[in-house]
Parts: sequence; structure tokens; C-alpha cells
Amino acid sequence: MPLAVAVIGAGPRGTGILERLLANVGELLPGRRLHVDVIDPYPAGAGRVWRADQSPLMLMNVAARNVTMFTDETVRCAGPVRPGPALDEWARTVDGHEDVGTGSVFVDRATQGEYLSAVLTKVLADKPGAVSITVHETAALRLTRAETGRQLVWLADRDEPLVTDVVVLALGHLDGEPVKEERLFADFADRRDLCYMPPCYTADVDLSALLPGENVAVRGFGLAFIDLMVLLTEARGGRYETRADGWLRYVPSGKEPVLHVGSRRGVPYRAKIDYQPAGTPAPLPRFFSAEIVAERFAVRREIDFYTDLWPDIAKEIGWGYYHELFTGHPDRVEVDWPRFAARYTDLVWDSTEMRELIAKAVPDEADRLDFDAMDRPLDGERFDCLDDLHERVRAHVRADVAQMTDPRHSAELGAYLAMLSVHAELPAIVASGKLGARAYIQDMRGWWFRFFEYASSGPPGMRLRQLIALAEAGLVRFLGADMWVLADEREGCFRVGGAATDESITTRAFVEARLPSPTLHTTTNTLLRGLYEDGAALEEVLGDPDGYTHRSGLLQVSELDFRVLDAAGARQADRFALGPYTSIRHFATFSRPKSNANSFRQNDVLARAVLDHLARAGHLTNDVPWPAAGSGGT
Repeated sequence: MPLAVAVIGAGPRGTGILERLLANVGELLPGRRLHVDVIDPYPAGAGRVWRADQSPLMLMNVAARNVTMFTDETVRCAGPVRPGPALDEWARTVDGHEDVGTGSVFVDRATQGEYLSAVLTKVLADKPGAVSITVHETAALRLTRAETGRQLVWLADRDEPLVTDVVVLALGHLDGEPVKEERLFADFADRRDLCYMPPCYTADVDLSALLPGENVAVRGFGLAFIDLMVLLTEARGGRYETRADGWLRYVPSGKEPVLHVGSRRGVPYRAKIDYQPAGTPAPLPRFFSAEIVAERFAVRREIDFYTDLWPDIAKEIGWGYYHELFTGHPDRVEVDWPRFAARYTDLVWDSTEMRELIAKAVPDEADRLDFDAMDRPLDGERFDCLDDLHERVRAHVRADVAQMTDPRHSAELGAYLAMLSVHAELPAIVASGKLGARAYIQDMRGWWFRFFEYASSGPPGMRLRQLIALAEAGLVRFLGADMWVLADEREGCFRVGGAATDESITTRAFVEARLPSPTLHTTTNTLLRGLYEDGAALEEVLGDPDGYTHRSGLLQVSELDFRVLDAAGARQADRFALGPYTSIRHFATFSRPKSNANSFRQNDVLARAVLDHLARAGHLTNDVPWPAAGSGGT
């Protein structure tokens, strides 16, 4: 009988873990047979988000050249490197996708799904002959144990369970039951014959209840809003024309509603950068790395995010920003880079001396890095009416598009690359255990993650050009920052507004443009919820010595090897999990080539832990010679 592993979830994460299992199995399970069951109700490889049956207007928010599913020589992992094509390289070999091969294109999600399917096909074709794989296009409903200790995976399409030795959960983003506020809004809408759409996956929702010409309140200004915007305009027959000045004009179909959108920040995520560096690459990391933090705070038991980490994080991002400004645009600065860098290195971020240095060296205030203006561009501003606020936000979006698509602003790219470097260092700092629970939850997971997503994970610039055109056509109206929504019982409608003006509007329809945030208590995933209810899973709880406690609702897994902890806090040797529903928050759906991507390293650690467990377990009853890669069936 072969050893058995079940990988539940066959999207990008599940596929990546499968690739690492097959890459490492020859070293860690020599002479052994292995069977892998891959389980997902959606097409394997693409999974739910990247499946083919969705609108071709749904785009990725990452350029094709920045997406790969294969390791390269930069990846620092114990397992072997197995190179393969990045998305743009694959596209150059496929008829009909030649434009993607330029690398700068933002492809539609269905095309990305084709790439992921091709990746899975290659992974299966390259498997060792002593490995067999079965793909089950169905849902895994429950996970239990047999009396022998082996695991039973109960599937939706069969009565008998799969029997396996190890289970890997790669579930991706999950759906959840509505929280209290969402239930109240839903009940209000039912009683007053209104339309309320709770947090959901926009591409999966029937939007026909949003009627042509009616006002629709939308809370959320991230990527879910961009999807909603596209599906209610272009997908309903509207089109864009390019004006003489290069901006867009929207030609409506007459089927569009009017979207009134606001959020905490009041502006959309920043556009994706659409240019290459003009200067030389900044040496990174320079001021912020796990090694620097460990050395600096070696004698400290606990460190704080804002007091101890943020000054060096900001200095690191500033280093990337000003390195690109000085080396790429020397005509806009007063001194050369070596002189500026020498002084910059010695100063504390945002000190009086640092501000004076920057002011003297960078004469145009618009060329200086301003985190406050970047993070909260509308902070403290007040407007007499919504029309004035609308024009202010429209001007902001227009300026952001210019900054992120015009190479004269390439210092933004320097800051972006430094932010990526910072973010890559944070997992090791968190794993050290020195960051206090309050600082970790409120500051790092809270403010930093939101800021990082806003600054680095926005839509293509084209989408914000379209947003401007829709705003000018009167089909999108801006509500600004700190948006609020009330169920107005007297008027029988939703009343919405923001902090920047006293004017508000009323609507029949209200849409939450964001993904659900399920917990172990509220997820609709019966397998994960069942594990928790059976005591086979533990909710992450963080606390400080001063009494601060936070229950995150996330599945607690080991930072070392991603093993699932049971209710008593014990690591389960044969259950693993990775993804946004776990306590491991440093993850990415896809990896950039040549970047030592964290997801590759995570997948490799997990896969080797699985195989090491199988090698040590008492199930090793077969002794089959190891065939060459690529031989044997599926």
C-alpha cells in the first residue's frame, strides 16, 4: 500500500505545494510509493478565482512579467529548484496570447487560469513514476480519524471516505456567515423591499437587482469595487473612447446604475506602476532586515512596531525612493547621491536634521516622500457639499494615475521596491516572538498590512483612468473618507455619507465591496468548522503580559512548518495548512520571478515536513525502486 497525502484545495497554493512535494519526494522518500489525492470543487490549477467561466473583463492586478509558479536560482530553500516559464514566457508559446508575452500586460483571470492549468499539467507530467495522483473535482466536507489513526476525508460526491496519512489544507479565501451588522442590514432590506449585498466575491454575484439609473451606495474602494465597477458598466454594454488629451471618455449603454462609493481612506488603491527604473537599483535591504532587528534588540524581550520598527521601515522605504530620485532624475536634486546618502545614513527618519537634509537637497516639495499624505490623502479636509468632495477625489485619482504611469515619477517605483523588501523581512521578525501582541495585531496586521495593500496591490492604471471617465460621466460619485451607512427606518432607505461633509444621500441599494472575513466560528467551510468544533483545530489567541488579549478567528498553525494545532495547542504531525484563513499572514497568491519569493519557501518547508513525517511514520511497508522523473502514469 502506498503512503497517501490529500491536498485539499487545488488553486495556486495547492498546486504550488503539490509541485514541492514532487520535487522533494525522491530525496526524502527514496524507494517508497506515494499517492496524492488533490481535491477541489473547482477546476484543478485555476481553482475558484481563476476559473474559465467568468467575464473576460475581470483582470489580474499584476503584470504578466511579475507572475510565476516556478522556483528559480534566487529561492533559498532546502529542496531542488525546478524552473519553469513565468506567465509572460508561457504566453509567448501559446496561440492567441502573443500580446501577453510583452510582459507589461494585465491579463484577464481566465487566461491566468489557463496558465495555472498548464503549470499543473507540467507538474503532473514531471512526477516521479512511483507517485500516483488522483484529482477529485468535488468538495471535501469533513475530516475525521479512523481507529487506526489514519485520516478520513469525506467528499461530497461519494459515500466512502478517502483514507490518507497526511492532509494539507490549501483552501484559499473562504466564505462566511454574515456578522451582526450584515444581518441587521439584510433584515432591514427584507422588511423595506430594498437591496443589500453583503461582502462576497464580486465575480460570483448576480448583480441584476442593481437597476439602470438608480443610486447604489458602495462601501469599499479596493479591488472588489473595481470588479463591481466593471461589471456594472462595460459588462452592461458601455465602452470607452480615447480623447485627444489621452484621457478616456465613457459612452454609456443606458443600463448602468450610479455608484456612490466611499471607504475608510476615501480613495481607491494606488494604481499599479507602469514603468521601469530610470536610475540604478537601490541596494536592499539597507536599514531594515530580520538580521538588523535581531542584532539591535538582542537584549530586549519585547519590541514595539511604531517605536522600534517603523523608523527603520520608513527610512528603508525612503532609501529606495530617494535612491531612484537622485540616480534617475539628477536634474531635480541639489546634490549628488553619494553626498546625500552618506548624510541620510547617519540620521533618524523624520528627525529635524533629516527633514532639513531632504528640504535642502530636494527643492520641489512634490518630489519629497510624504507617508501621511500617501496614507490618508483626505485627512482633515472638509467640504461644503458632496460635489466639492467629488471633485477633490477625482483630482486625487487623476494625480495618482499620473504618478504611477509617468516615468518622471519613477521614485515611486523605488519606494515600492523598498516596501517589498520590508514586507519580505517581516515574517522572520514575527517568528522571533519579540513583537508584542498588541503591536502585532493593531499595528502590523492592522495599519501596516492595510497601508501595504493600498500602496502596492492596486489595479492597473487603465482601471483608474476608467474610474475618472465614469466620474466625469456622472456614473460614479465619491463619498470620501470614513464612510458611514445607516438603516433609515423613517425614510425606509439606506442613508450614507462620510466625515468630510455634512451632506448625505439616500439609496434603495447598498453593496459591501469587499471580501468576507470569516472566522473558525463563522466560516461556511464545513471541514474547517468541523475540525474546530471537534477540538482538532485551535483559534489563534494572542496576548501581552499587561493583559491585552486578541482572538483573531484564524486557524492556529505552527510558524515553523505550518502544522495545524489542536484545541490543546499541540502540533498535529499529519495535518498542515497555509492560506489567508491561518495565523500565517505573510503570504502572496503569486510570486515575482527572481525575488526569493516567500510563497516558494513556505511551500517547500511544508512539503518537506510532510515527506519527513511520512518517512518517520510507521506506515513504511513498501520498498519499491524509485523510477526516473516523468515515467509512469497518473
